[in-house]
Amino acid sequence: MSIVKLLFLLTLNLVTLGMQSAHADSLSDIQKRGTLRIAVPQDFAPFGSVTPDLTLQGLDIDVARLIARNMGLKPELVPVTSANRIAYLQTGKADLVISTLGKNAEREKVIAFSQPYSPYNNSVFGPAGIKVAGPADLAGKTIGVARGTFQDSQLSDTAPPTAIIKRYEDNNGMISAYLAGQVQLVGTGDFVAVALAAKTAGNKPQMKYIIQESACYAGLLKDQPALMAAVNSALSKAKKNDELNAIVKKWLNVPLPDKLARQFD
Repeated sequence: MSIVKLLFLLTLNLVTLGMQSAHADSLSDIQKRGTLRIAVPQDFAPFGSVTPDLTLQGLDIDVARLIARNMGLKPELVPVTSANRIAYLQTGKADLVISTLGKNAEREKVIAFSQPYSPYNNSVFGPAGIKVAGPADLAGKTIGVARGTFQDSQLSDTAPPTAIIKRYEDNNGMISAYLAGQVQLVGTGDFVAVALAAKTAGNKPQMKYIIQESACYAGLLKDQPALMAAVNSALSKAKKNDELNAIVKKWLNVPLPDKLARQFD
């Protein structure tokens, strides 16, 4: 082996070890900084939205603050959209994502997930006059989704080729398209559809079929066991003292389901 090649391999090993150390030390770095940077939704009521005085509010906002507090840290909220929330984590703009993040096999290849903290069903909605009972009935119809969401990937996989899926950068764009009649149906979370119905005088969206029962998880980079343990410990504490249940009831008007409340790590 040449000296040049040997030096290259040694350098590569040092870089790899450095990257592994950076991941392993992330909790230590966060604790030294004293703040936990959390990506949260800004356009997805009741999970996250902006008030007229530009204050963030919602279920995910309360959960983000709760986790930071239980970890003894100050929360630094980083507003994101559904399309860029994972990118913010991957590029180091956030330490944690708490933004209606569902878990699936594709995402698990890229990031790690905490224990669940909230229920979240994904469904297809539309007006009463459109008969849809399953994916096959989407043929020839136009469906709006927020780009990069679980609903986007699921409908892309299951809708017939003649279905037209229109992708919007955020949920506000998707909602506006439905209100304007640019799409016949929407694929979204149940609670988003409830908020949409409140804005609709006519043509109110009704649930057509459930894409999948789901839950919300905090997302973080892989290979960070210390940070994962700290986040799960914070959530477990909030489940045991009923604080997380109170947050879910406040924003969703339903209790934290037993199967989620009993999931501890």
